[in-house]
Order: sequence, then structure tokens, then C-alpha cells
Amino acid sequence: MSVAKKQYKRITVKSLIEMKANKEKISMLTAYDYTMAKIVDDAGIDVILVGDSASNVMAGHETTLPITLDQMIYHASSVIRAIDRCLVVVDLPFGTYQGNSKNALDSAIRIMKESGGHAVKLEGGSEISESISRILTAGIPVMGHLGLTPQSIYKFGTYTVRAKEEAEAEKLKEDAKLLEELGCFALVLEKVPAKLAQEVAESLTIPVIGIGAGSGVDGQVLVTHDMLGMTHEFNPRFLRRYLDLYSEMTTAFKQYIGDVKSLDFPNDKEQY
Repeated sequence: MSVAKKQYKRITVKSLIEMKANKEKISMLTAYDYTMAKIVDDAGIDVILVGDSASNVMAGHETTLPITLDQMIYHASSVIRAIDRCLVVVDLPFGTYQGNSKNALDSAIRIMKESGGHAVKLEGGSEISESISRILTAGIPVMGHLGLTPQSIYKFGTYTVRAKEEAEAEKLKEDAKLLEELGCFALVLEKVPAKLAQEVAESLTIPVIGIGAGSGVDGQVLVTHDMLGMTHEFNPRFLRRYLDLYSEMTTAFKQYIGDVKSLDFPNDKEQY
């Protein structure tokens, strides 16, 4: 017998924990600007991640490392002005929380005060536990992130699947438990074996959101520009493209160029 899903007027941290308890999968996508965020929120998404992936998607950087706290606040502020229902989680960018818990708290407070975001996300486990604890003491919700952590790309040297070896898998499980014990409300697992991700999700009471982590977790996240096919160079196994907007937009742009050059646009009805 199926159980009717609860209808949420606003998604909160508490909502996500209820959704896990009720075995309702959580949907999460990225957004970095007002227009995209409004469309995503209107569609009924549960969580918008204002990801430091804006460094790649919006600014064209090779990694997530260059984006600044001021830039993240700008993107998050744009998203917050667009939404009515979803929870908005904002990445703390590289260099704003590692190794200095006071700096971490100051960074998180700036995001919450200046952007209006609802929560922050940090990459890492035991090595950033002091920063997480300090942020939580201020009443700021924290989402964790384990597995492939893009801010550590130069440490790992590759974007390959993480935790395939037993030692790394054990550390990931220990870190996941630690993040829950510290008080994180949810956890992202990126590019880890599906069996391991499911084991972690089943061992925690907080939701586990996967990206390249199989179907046994509590929800999924993708970069919106990737799943819409606006980007076309990036083709990981976990990515499902729901549209091919790169081709459709290119066709539209070429048609516009042709119409302008042939004097077809604007026509009599399109001018004053």
C-alpha cells in the first residue's frame, strides 16, 4: 500500500529529514542566477545548490578553486530573490573554511546575512570538523560533502571515482558518521561506488544526496546546465541529458542571425 506524500509549501532542513524517513527521494539541482532559479523552483525542485561549480559553468575556469566568497554571495543573492519553495544551499568556496574555524564561521555568516541563503555546504570530513562545529554553533545548517571533492583536485590529481579501495572506503564511512554526529543535516556523496553509497545512506539518519553514487541513496543532484545539455564537452557516466539545448540554442541563434541579415527581422508587426 503506497503512502501519500506530504505536500510542502516550503522545503526546510526538517523537510529533508522527514522525506528520508518517509522514503521519498530528494531532488536537487544547481542554479547560479535569478532566471534559472525561478524556473527550477517553479518546476518543484526540493533543493537548489548554489555550487562553486559556478566557477566552471558561469566563469569558464578549469576548476572550482578560483571563485571567491564575494562571487558566491552574488550568485546566491540572485537565486534567493527567485525562489518561493525550495531550500537553497550555498557552497563555501575554497580557502574560506579549511584550517581556520574562525574564518569558516565568518564566511558562513557572510553568506547567510548577505545572500539570504538557507544553509552552507563544505567539502571534507574529519579534517574540517572544527570548522563545521563552529558554524553549527551559530545556528547555521551545514550540508557535508564526501567522495570526490573538487576543491581538492590538485591533491587527488584526477576526477576519477573515489573510495574504490578498502582504506579510503572505510575513512569515507567514518567521516560520514562523524558529519552526522557533528550535526550536519545532509550529506552529498560524489563519484563513489554505488554499493558503498547505499551502505552509507542506510547507516545514517540524515539524507544522503548522490551525484555519480548510484540509486541507493536518498536523493540526486546534477548540474542544471549539464542535464539540460547546455554544456556538451562533459560526458561522465552518471550524467543524463534531458534536453540538448546546446543544439537547439545554436539553431535559434543562427536563425536570428539569418533573419537580421536578410532584413526579415523585425517585420512590420515587430516595430512601432
